[in-house]
Amino acid sequence: MHIDALKIYCDVVRFRSFSRGAEANNVLQASASQAIRRLEEHLGVTLIDRSRRPWELTPEGKVFYNGSREVVERYYEVEAAVRGTRAAVDSVVRVAAIYSVNLRDMGQCVQRFSQLRPQARVEIEYLHPERVCERVLNDEVNLGIISFPEGRPGLAVIPWREEPMMFVCHPRHPFAKKKSVTFAQLTGEPYVGFDAGLVVGKRVEQYLRAQGADVKPLLRFDNIEAIKRAVEAGSGISVLPMPSLENELRMGTLAAVPFAEHPFARPLGIVYRRGRKLYANTEAFIEVLKNDGGSTAVEKS
Repeated sequence: MHIDALKIYCDVVRFRSFSRGAEANNVLQASASQAIRRLEEHLGVTLIDRSRRPWELTPEGKVFYNGSREVVERYYEVEAAVRGTRAAVDSVVRVAAIYSVNLRDMGQCVQRFSQLRPQARVEIEYLHPERVCERVLNDEVNLGIISFPEGRPGLAVIPWREEPMMFVCHPRHPFAKKKSVTFAQLTGEPYVGFDAGLVVGKRVEQYLRAQGADVKPLLRFDNIEAIKRAVEAGSGISVLPMPSLENELRMGTLAAVPFAEHPFARPLGIVYRRGRKLYANTEAFIEVLKNDGGSTAVEKS
């Protein structure tokens, strides 16, 4: 079996797409399909169940993917060592991040990385938190960025940054002009929160109740942008991370007030699949994230 065929197979699986896998290897989609067909004929098994929509890996396909990925990565490491160059296995660092990560900060990190490593590039996609974890666990991306990252099965965590949580309301709300608010003052206020199934929603509401704020969400959403729009419309108040409010505060469509006591923060973490080897460019991007806007503590588990 040729290493190119194994790489095509790995890329098709990682992208969950024949067309994107073919593009990553500069071949036609038909050529990628043929390469995988030849692998199946050689092995005498079906690797991809094409009868399903969308297609799925067979049990044999999953085993072969895990082994092939390691073979491909090791090959490029050895080739780079022989040539005296850097391994090209992670020339593209793929990152999945939750929607509420500060876009300006991320853009600056990508720009800084490009200056340090012009031979590599970073691709970022913004997704629902559970989709971020799914893509990391499926090896579709190198890294994920999520909030409250601890305790996620199968994921190793690198603490990144902590973002202060603020009381958020409409600019004409009675609390909008206050210098601070207490947690108790939230009791009885119509509250707009995160979906109950989201980790961030559970953690924020648990903390509020622990501090004496008896909040009962009237509306719930699965992302910060929708929560902000509801608060702008006067549907209620909320508690959100400060960096996600920059545009609204500048335009005057929302007001943010700090808490008078027991301030708390939303932790953000960089995650990768537990046991997954981090290659040079991926590690370099992690260092850029930490140096340009994150914490300096590192915990690899």
